[in-house]
Amino acid sequence: MTGSVLAMASDLTGATREDSLPEGSAEAALATPARVALPEKPNAVAPQAVAGAPSAAIDRETPAAPAASRVSPPVAPLPVTWARKVAAGETLDALLVEAGLAAADRAEASLALGAEYDLRRLRPGHAVTVETMPDGTLRSVSLDVEDGVRIEAFFGDRPLVHVVAPDPETVILAGEARVASSIFAALDDAEIPARFAVDLAQMLAGTIDFRRDLDGDETLRLLWKEARVDGETIGEPEIAFAALDLGDALYEIVWPDDGTGRATIYLDGEVVRVFAQPVDGARLSSVFGRRKHPVYGNVRMHTGVDFAAARGTPVRATAAGRVSFIGRRGGYGRVVEIAHGTDTMTRYAHLSAVPDGLAEGQRVAAGDMIGRVGATGTATGPNLHYEVRVDGRPTDPLSDDRLADAVARDAQDGSAVNRLTESRARLEETLASDFASDLPERL
Repeated sequence: MTGSVLAMASDLTGATREDSLPEGSAEAALATPARVALPEKPNAVAPQAVAGAPSAAIDRETPAAPAASRVSPPVAPLPVTWARKVAAGETLDALLVEAGLAAADRAEASLALGAEYDLRRLRPGHAVTVETMPDGTLRSVSLDVEDGVRIEAFFGDRPLVHVVAPDPETVILAGEARVASSIFAALDDAEIPARFAVDLAQMLAGTIDFRRDLDGDETLRLLWKEARVDGETIGEPEIAFAALDLGDALYEIVWPDDGTGRATIYLDGEVVRVFAQPVDGARLSSVFGRRKHPVYGNVRMHTGVDFAAARGTPVRATAAGRVSFIGRRGGYGRVVEIAHGTDTMTRYAHLSAVPDGLAEGQRVAAGDMIGRVGATGTATGPNLHYEVRVDGRPTDPLSDDRLADAVARDAQDGSAVNRLTESRARLEETLASDFASDLPERL
């Protein structure tokens, strides 16, 4: 039997053995065959796979595993996503109700997000995204707010919250506009952010009469910066330098880089006043003087100026002084008052909050945060009512020179002149760079 198997293997491989088995030996079946030269055939059967095996195994193929035995791994269920932008007057809780969350989940989500962001600052344009599992289990809630910031809350055994803030690129830009009818129209026509007209009005009101002093042939040059992420502008642009040439007078304004908004105003290169804006980037919504009261409807004296801004926007002291009062005063709502010497006082009203560390008697510097914009007291919406009182009488905050003099005392040194020189050079350099980059398009 062994001989026939070996013979068959020899026939199958097409190879001949060099040595034969000893004839009649009882151990013939256990002898090891010599190395066999394999032919170059793709379907050749290896001798060691045949030797010692039954002949029936030569043509037998290993059966494939039954299809029923191939088990696919389980597929994890995918979360269900709901997302929508915030509309005017909406709250986070109302949006989570619309997303289908139960009361307990809504409370947990609000608590988690509120730990990183004041939900009272939610406003149109913000976005809410909710992820739930098919069985209704809350997986995550995220909130996209201003300046590209995203607050994400993940839920499991315990909530996990983190804030994703972009790393923006700061771009310096410059532009020039010719005033024909108004500064706002001139900026808009020159594709310069028209909101800068508000900044200029705040700075130069009381110094320039924009109706009388502008005859339609003035030149306005500005330098500003924008924050961008992936080429998209985030937040509001910030003005850094402005030069208004009236022909017979040159007004220049330099804003600092320290975020205080404490701007220095120059006339023909000399410091004329320093002004720290109480609210950065706010809109001047009501000026000093007689007006129709927006709540009561009668005409009465408006003893300050109003700046419209989002609830929670920081409010800053406009001059150095000592905090003389923190509390509530009737229609003013929550108020902070600062004394500047013996005869001048500034009042900041309708505040939503005051810093925990701020106390009466404490000294503050121009640009220090002393509260946040709100709508406490008699107010139609979030705004800052800002007053300047001299000897107890209200004066126009945008034109009173006493407060300006108090703030400008430390500006009469070489540093103020150096800041002006540096700003002028930066403006010229940026204008030249922008012109060079636009030259191929012009050609």
